[in-house]
Amino acid sequence: MALQAIAFYLLAAVTVLAGFAVVSARNPVHSVLWLILAFFSAAGLFVLMGAEFIAMLLVVVYVGAVAVLFLFVVMMLDVDFAALRQGFARYMPIGLLVAGLLALEMIMVSTTVATRGAAAANAAPNASGHGSDLPNAEAIGRLLYTDYVYFFQAAGLVLLVAMIGAIVLTLRHKPGVRRQVIADQVARTAKTGMRIVSPKPGQGIDGGIDQ
Repeated sequence: MALQAIAFYLLAAVTVLAGFAVVSARNPVHSVLWLILAFFSAAGLFVLMGAEFIAMLLVVVYVGAVAVLFLFVVMMLDVDFAALRQGFARYMPIGLLVAGLLALEMIMVSTTVATRGAAAANAAPNASGHGSDLPNAEAIGRLLYTDYVYFFQAAGLVLLVAMIGAIVLTLRHKPGVRRQVIADQVARTAKTGMRIVSPKPGQGIDGGIDQ
């Protein structure tokens, strides 16, 4: 138990320090790297709490996709961050007000969750019959694929339609833009795709090369 407490305080301290470094670092690339460290530390905290599924989501989705995407975008874009920071002091009061409201809301939510968690710990297992002795990933899987299976499938269909819609919007044909025609490429033969010429020495190819 003492080892678990030491690991908790260590990971919590690293998470807080990394989160502070994210917003205080001057270099945006360093901010993304600190963000990745914060995600890894938060994943370790979730593992200590028994929420292995959420820890896996943090590592796979946020670190493996979102944070790495941020890193590559920041590294590839030539953004003048000095110009973006101009006028920062002018918006600081409203920023502090919003940050204070968010902190108050998080404190209220955490207090409510802690109160409900203490009440649920003293109560019987939930009505779904899953119990609290199951691993986190197994409990979530049973809940998603038994009680909410239709809602889960509907959400997947909505995301699929959204993905297809995004692809269709980006593949609109515009005049003057050459696009790939797969049918013409498949039907192309050596006779239609190649022209054999015999240029004379010192002369170029008349008519150019067919594209």
